[in-house]
Amino acid sequence: MSQLSVVGLGGLLFAFALAGAFSGQLLWRRSHRESVPPGAGGISETQEGYVVSAVLGLLALMLGFTLALAVDRFDTRRALVLEEANAIGTAYLRAQLLAEPHRARLSNLLVEYTDNRLALASASSRDMPTLLARNDRLLTDVWTATSAAFPTVEQLDFSTSLLEAMNQVINLDIARKASRLAHVPALILIFLAVYIVATAGVLGYVLKGLRGQLAGAFLITLLTLVLVVIIDLERPTAGGIQESQAPMQLFRASLKKLPAEISAGDQVR
Repeated sequence: MSQLSVVGLGGLLFAFALAGAFSGQLLWRRSHRESVPPGAGGISETQEGYVVSAVLGLLALMLGFTLALAVDRFDTRRALVLEEANAIGTAYLRAQLLAEPHRARLSNLLVEYTDNRLALASASSRDMPTLLARNDRLLTDVWTATSAAFPTVEQLDFSTSLLEAMNQVINLDIARKASRLAHVPALILIFLAVYIVATAGVLGYVLKGLRGQLAGAFLITLLTLVLVVIIDLERPTAGGIQESQAPMQLFRASLKKLPAEISAGDQVR
């Protein structure tokens, strides 16, 4: 399932749901070929309505709960982008208080790291391993440069702030990686897909006539779209719904507007 596109998964699920609805309709036709005498255990229309209401109500509850989980994870990823942009900006400004050559070295590394983070946000699965390896290498270089610069400011109160800023950048890298690995369990998504197909079968069994069938098809389409949105939210890098990188982009653009004596270490691309 992870190898298919969101559109492909949606089309596949919709096809299975229609097959389930058709199977339900065939089952209804087969069961009504044999006349069931009144009071012999047949299901009345009122009972059918209760069954449909219960099935749809439970499905709506599960879809709503799962969608809330997916949206919560999306909001977490979006908040981390802003937090990381602020952390890198703080680290960059504090690096400007260092003496040369430490200032230029650390500034260049932070700028390269920001560019790589922006590239990672929209990278394809083919480029992802290379960019992740570069990301980890840049973080190592940032800490190495910080360690080299620390003796020059060790006696100053500023030294603690510098270390805290660099540590925050490294911690947020781990936090963003963890947030992209946090997903709704695949078993829940599979269960929802199976439940939608089963619900389509119930609708096919209960709804009669052209108008009923059209209403059922419309409802199946809506249910499929909700699950497709959930799956898309669960794909931070491959889905169509991705967290905005505007805070990182604004920070990167702001580096180009700094005075020359502050942004001397920035290699504008």
